[in-house]
Amino acid sequence: MSADDHHDHHNPPFWQKYIFSTDHKMIGMQYGITALLFLLFGFFLMMMMRWSIAYPQEPVPTWMSWVFTDEWKARWLTAGKVEGETYNMFGAMHGTIMVFLGVVPLGFGAFGNYVTPLQIGAPDMAFPKLNCASYWLYAVGGLMMCGSFFLESGSAKSGWTNYPPLSSFADSQHPNQFFTGQTQWLLGLVFLISSSLLGSVNFITTIINLRCKGMTWMRLPFLVWAMLVTGFLLLLAFPPLEVAGIMQVVDRTFGSSFFQPTGLYTDAGAADYAGGGSPLLFQHLFWFLGHPEVYVLLLPSIACVAEIIPTNTRKPLWGYKSMVYAVIVLGFLSFIVWAHHMYLTGMGPSVSTFFQTTTVLISVPSVVLITSLLISLWGGSIRFSMPMIWACAFLPMFGIGGLTGLPLAFNLVDLHLHDTYYVIGHFHYVVAPGILFGLFAGIYYWYPKMFGRYMSNVLGHLHFWPSLIFINLVFFPMLLQGMAGFHRRWYNGGDGYLPAEGSEDVFGQTVTEWIGLNQLMSISVFCLAAAQIPFIINLFTAWKTGKKVENDNPWDATTLEWATPTPPGHGNFTFDVAAYRGPYEYSRPDCEEDFYPQWHEPVETTSSDLDAGIAPKDSH
Repeated sequence: MSADDHHDHHNPPFWQKYIFSTDHKMIGMQYGITALLFLLFGFFLMMMMRWSIAYPQEPVPTWMSWVFTDEWKARWLTAGKVEGETYNMFGAMHGTIMVFLGVVPLGFGAFGNYVTPLQIGAPDMAFPKLNCASYWLYAVGGLMMCGSFFLESGSAKSGWTNYPPLSSFADSQHPNQFFTGQTQWLLGLVFLISSSLLGSVNFITTIINLRCKGMTWMRLPFLVWAMLVTGFLLLLAFPPLEVAGIMQVVDRTFGSSFFQPTGLYTDAGAADYAGGGSPLLFQHLFWFLGHPEVYVLLLPSIACVAEIIPTNTRKPLWGYKSMVYAVIVLGFLSFIVWAHHMYLTGMGPSVSTFFQTTTVLISVPSVVLITSLLISLWGGSIRFSMPMIWACAFLPMFGIGGLTGLPLAFNLVDLHLHDTYYVIGHFHYVVAPGILFGLFAGIYYWYPKMFGRYMSNVLGHLHFWPSLIFINLVFFPMLLQGMAGFHRRWYNGGDGYLPAEGSEDVFGQTVTEWIGLNQLMSISVFCLAAAQIPFIINLFTAWKTGKKVENDNPWDATTLEWATPTPPGHGNFTFDVAAYRGPYEYSRPDCEEDFYPQWHEPVETTSSDLDAGIAPKDSH
């Protein structure tokens, strides 16, 4: 079958094309739009939390609380204010939504689905129907979790890590444990993990088996390598947490004791459990996934940046092979560092020394990646396009996130900083200005391929500069407060620890010194929210009003997705595609133009060229 045959007579009905689609491009866009909506909701929950922290004595203003019904507000807001139980609900769901429903589906689900088959020259994913099932499992799991806000119990309140025995007893006063927020959170998690497992199998199979002619391993774009390693991380790390989720559902609904220890007491007296379970077992199962999950978040983002920088510097990606080996080592090491999240559980010096060592070691491949990207900028003819501006901002932001994590590798330091705002600041520097900046860069970069139009540069700048400024004003003060001892779970921002006048309470005086940063951070959050409005307008209007692309390769890039029509049709390619060289052939001295795409066939030098003294060349 020729490539042209893929494009003939393919006109599915609406529901099959846009709802239950098996086309990897449509599924990628479904993942992208759904993930952005979840990110918006998760951001709103953060705004509610920040209001409670900065203004604990004031009711939530109408411009935020209008989202909720009067009945809901009467139940969960005390005189219009966010109190401890509601704050815990917002905190648990914010973390869950941003990680499991937002960033991972946007990076791996959206960019992975849309771009990976195009970059390897494949007509689609290996298992299209499995791909469709993966998206709908994700959507159903997300709706189950978020829909639990409307249950009588409210949503989950035991933190996004869901530690037992607290999470096992949560909502225990309700007679039907199945229809409680905590149980629905666990069931939703099982759906999300099943979705990720289907996706990971699909990605691994596609990358190994569906590469086009000539696409050898070292001709793969770095994004494809990142998606392959991410697929293996999901495949190997998620099953333990899925099992843990099912076991905790059984604990909650049938009274088993997988994670319930003996001798627990509640307000009602001795807990009615057989006991003998281990709460620490759940922590091990959670964090065995939890740290590879950090790289599931990171790798698609850093891969977007690695595609954008060569295109906009007009030079090859520096250290391509080193980056490939680094990302493989990173994937391996991510499985042997999980217990650095558990230093306070009482592990002995030998075990903690092992995890301190592996945690420091895992910084080495991360440094290789970030250094290669920085050196790639050196000597380049840099185009400061909108994708490139976001990609450049990613580098220092991710660097701050990585550097602030190094102290937490040591158990002595972690004893002081654990569960403080320092940890929140560190993690959010990695995820928000780090990972999300890389993903924003990817949206601006591949949008012209998806829709045939550029996103507005004016709206792009209105999105970027306020985001860069205010996101630092949100998270950098957290590092300072954390070192001063501010706890991450204070729903009133430390207001309860303010000392009475004339008191010599040293900690209270420390809180007094640093509590003023709460208002700075919260106001910055509201400004950061306003900065996303230009992006939302841009995203949903540029496909109609944006400037049309001049050709199928508007960035003059070299990887195979730019060889497709714009937007790509069914089957993707209109010719029998092949890869003739590496993915980043820019500014070659033997080439007439400053880019040499993978799909261009080499030009053979004729005998007349040789007679004329023209040396053999590989140009186009």
